[in-house]
Amino acid sequence: MNEVVAQGGNFRSGYIAIVGRPNVGKSTLLNHLIGQKISITSSKAQTTRHRIHGIFTDEHAQFVFVDTPGFQMKHLNALNRGMNRVVTSSLRDVQVVLYVLEAMRYDERDQEVLKLLPDNRPVVLVINKIDAIDDKGQLFDFAERVSKDFKFADIVPVSAKFGKKIEELRETLRGLLPEGGLIYDADDVTDRSERFLAAEILREKVFRFTGEELPYSVSVVIEAFKMDKKLRRISAAILVDKEAHKMMLLGKKGEKIKEIATQARLDMEKLFDGKVFLEVFIKVRSGWADDARMLQTLGYE
Repeated sequence: MNEVVAQGGNFRSGYIAIVGRPNVGKSTLLNHLIGQKISITSSKAQTTRHRIHGIFTDEHAQFVFVDTPGFQMKHLNALNRGMNRVVTSSLRDVQVVLYVLEAMRYDERDQEVLKLLPDNRPVVLVINKIDAIDDKGQLFDFAERVSKDFKFADIVPVSAKFGKKIEELRETLRGLLPEGGLIYDADDVTDRSERFLAAEILREKVFRFTGEELPYSVSVVIEAFKMDKKLRRISAAILVDKEAHKMMLLGKKGEKIKEIATQARLDMEKLFDGKVFLEVFIKVRSGWADDARMLQTLGYE
């Protein structure tokens, strides 16, 4: 918990959208900005599907970061169209925008996102993954090239993976937020429920342990979430598109799904600060990613 003092006339607060194409490190950046992992990460594109608020509060300000899905330019099924709507609607409801690029990479995918950025609110260019660049002098030329396409309020290079320049970015944002009181309780770190976070943690482990073997069309449903004194009893179903995908997840003698469940449980216990009993099932639901009714049931916007 961050130390928070009584709010005075100089206290600032507001919503900050984090946008960019898939795989530029938005969720990793969010986790470092709030000092806790609430948004799942993986090398697989399109990992983030929902709008998630991450909250950081100190004695001077409350930052409400809005993690958004990567903007999709292809594979426009119902799921991806819904994810794009999350991005565009998020930009209408915030006071500041973080536009995240991968260092030394700027192409038509990034330019498509750039076209969505508002011109009536401050936008900060965040150049991520600077740890991968040996010659840091290249970053100046790169930032200058991108700045020809948009007038940014500021430019901050960071390494979300290693947590470098995160405090500098937070200080930049502090000066851009309007004066205002607390939006959430000072102890809150997210607006999402434990049930939602449990589903996301399990989905992350599926991606991490299947790599590129398993297609993108996989989701998680929490079928039961009960408190038994201090023990959380969770029953979860992993939805896949085909029977073959189910076999991939099971692995030899069920070893892969057992490892996925174990690692998910350990992460849940760390986040929830308590013991978790986790049951995991695999169910085949063909075409769920293009089924509007199924998407609504799964909580996609």
